[in-house]
Amino acid sequence: MEEMEEELKCPVCGSFYREPIILPCSHNLCQACARNILVQTPESESPQSRRASGSGVSDYDYLDLDKMSLYSEADSGYGSYGGFASAPTTPCQKSPNGVRVFPPAMPPPATHLSPALAPVPRNSCITCPQCHRSLILDDRGLRGFPKNRVLEGVIDRYQQSKAAALKCQLCEKAPKEATVMCEQCDVFYCDPCRLRCHPPRGPLAKHRLVPPAQGRVSRRLSPRKVSTCTDHELENHSMYCVQCKMPVCYQCLEEGKHSSHEVKALGAMWKLHKSQLSQALNGLSDRAKEAKEFLVQLRNMVQQIQENSVEFEACLVAQCDALIDALNRRKAQLLARVNKEHEHKLKVVRDQISHCTVKLRQTTGLMEYCLEVIKENDPSGFLQISDALIRRVHLTEDQWGKGTLTPRMTTDFDLSLDNSPLLQSIHQLDFVQMKASSPVPATPILQLEECCTHNNSATLSWKQPPLSTVPAEGYILELDDGNGGQFREVYVGKETMCTVDGLHFNSTYNARIKAFNKTGVSQYSKTLVLQTSEAITAHEINPMKDTDSEEQTLPFPVPSERLPLRRMSPFSSTLNLQPSFPGRSYFDFRSSPHQLSLHSSLQSLNAPGCSFEPQSAPYSQLVDIKKLLAVAWFAFDPGSAHADIIFSNDNLTVTCSSYDDRVVLGKTGFSKGVHYWELTVDRYDNHPDPAFGVARVDVMKDVMLGKDDKAWAMYVDNNRSWFMHDNSHTSRTEGGIAKGATIGVLLDLNRKTLTFFINDEQQGPIAFENVEGLFFPAVSLNRNVQVTLHTGLPVPDLYSSRASIA
Repeated sequence: MEEMEEELKCPVCGSFYREPIILPCSHNLCQACARNILVQTPESESPQSRRASGSGVSDYDYLDLDKMSLYSEADSGYGSYGGFASAPTTPCQKSPNGVRVFPPAMPPPATHLSPALAPVPRNSCITCPQCHRSLILDDRGLRGFPKNRVLEGVIDRYQQSKAAALKCQLCEKAPKEATVMCEQCDVFYCDPCRLRCHPPRGPLAKHRLVPPAQGRVSRRLSPRKVSTCTDHELENHSMYCVQCKMPVCYQCLEEGKHSSHEVKALGAMWKLHKSQLSQALNGLSDRAKEAKEFLVQLRNMVQQIQENSVEFEACLVAQCDALIDALNRRKAQLLARVNKEHEHKLKVVRDQISHCTVKLRQTTGLMEYCLEVIKENDPSGFLQISDALIRRVHLTEDQWGKGTLTPRMTTDFDLSLDNSPLLQSIHQLDFVQMKASSPVPATPILQLEECCTHNNSATLSWKQPPLSTVPAEGYILELDDGNGGQFREVYVGKETMCTVDGLHFNSTYNARIKAFNKTGVSQYSKTLVLQTSEAITAHEINPMKDTDSEEQTLPFPVPSERLPLRRMSPFSSTLNLQPSFPGRSYFDFRSSPHQLSLHSSLQSLNAPGCSFEPQSAPYSQLVDIKKLLAVAWFAFDPGSAHADIIFSNDNLTVTCSSYDDRVVLGKTGFSKGVHYWELTVDRYDNHPDPAFGVARVDVMKDVMLGKDDKAWAMYVDNNRSWFMHDNSHTSRTEGGIAKGATIGVLLDLNRKTLTFFINDEQQGPIAFENVEGLFFPAVSLNRNVQVTLHTGLPVPDLYSSRASIA
């Protein structure tokens, strides 16, 4: 209630409203205050002169009259029409609540009438102190404004609620302060008495409990005053004009002022507007609740700022003290080095002084001795020692050779302290730079062990550096078009793994990743080079075209918008993968320092001790053939199979419903590279001759594989095998199959050969040579045979060793 007090005070006098009137702008004024701020306008602006000129203006058309507002932008207050001599400028003054008002233009004439009934000066104008809307009064003056009876009632209830607290009427001894009042019982209760005497159950549950102040008002308040019409003071409001948005009386309707307007019952509109106001208050209540929570947040921020300031100041002092301590320690270390250099120089010079003194003493003694010998007059005695003395003199002179009399040490100290980087760092030591030094996340790291390609899709995985302290809000994955074109965004999000589908077969893509947060983006990671499988699916081939053509143009499918993310589980570190698990191709580094290339097989990656080594030279023929493979994973294709073929195990297992041989193709075709797959015999009764090999997409499906010129196959029974192409049988080889046997097919399109294996042993010689074109894995069988396909396998060691030797 106390927060409402500001709404109940007049903006002019600052006191509670007394006889408030409603201005056309919906604001309120005391009737006496309204009279005090009236301003006389020129005659030419009077309502009569405006009506005479044909510009009739309604009393409530304040939007047009606002063009003549008394509000002055120069002084942010109210001013009179300074352009007219009849309205001299009068200074503004402030009301008690801070609103600037305009004093009366002239003293009100002496009259015995009440202020409400006193005549209003002719051609008067009133300006709202709150919204600065101006209105020229008509002949009715202030009586033309309706009185706000509701506001009077609210003020009355508010003032009564401010009185002394009500006491409970049922307390036996010292009455406690009442907390509720029952409107039906007309009794004030405190909380203990309400729980004891007025429980919320039974018949009393329907009683309405209200706050004590509201109950007192409802008990003592006089009957509600009925508002009268402003035009007909003797008539009460009985209807509501929807167009004028005001209550009207019966006489207003009779006179025709509102005859053409839509009018409704006053009670119905009263309830409707109450409902609308309640609904509007719900939204305002939500805003008020948010504002209160926001204020609590701000107050918490004040406390947190103070705590953080103390903590940050202590941290700053500790950091600066640590720098000073480190500088003092470094100073002591540098001084120790200077003292050491000083001692070294002194020692060298002193040693040289001592050595030179000894030699000088010896030289001086020899000189004196030689001078005395020269004084000897005995020639024979002189000649006996002269040769020895001459040699000694020359030897001594040689000892004073070049450099002997040169100082071994300079007096200057060769040490010079380079403090410019430290000074620059100290000068740059600032809070802004300290925060800006690491706002951008670190460059992501690609996890090569989880990056792979599967046929024509690529999966990439990355992570933040382990020591990164700046969190990343998301990542941006970019991929080129597979032809060295520009990079484009294919994924933006928070995940750290993404699979991009629909790429070209047998193409090389460059991929890179960067992280971002609110501050900006990081540097790009190293570029990863991805090689898709050298294969093409049967559904992408038109059988009506030349099947020998190797040029299959596929549009780049990565759209400009971001592709959806597909999370995948971590890959196994062994070769024991489920047949339905998506296949992948692994790769190793290339020689470029800025690119990471993935190009090797699953076996080479998962082999123990396998590591990625930089390749500084192109691949040679002596390189292990496994490292040249792009392993393709595929299943049988129901769309290209004979109708009698029966599929199971996600199209990896096939059998037949007919006793005749029927052909089924694999889902992926090959035109380049080396590919190896196996088929295990799940059911076999030792009688039929299943055939295994490769075929064109338009091979005959209702005969044994190899009967036409579109297939190259090996058919085998329980004892021996034959190679067959275009119904030509060659290379009979002993050794057949049984239940549980494994048949391997190796298609080496680099050497243009087709080789077969039974139970990991090569069956016969190379079956076919000079095979070129587009080939699909193929099998022909009948109802007595069932086989299961295994793909993505490494080349048999026997063949790879032979290829390396070759």
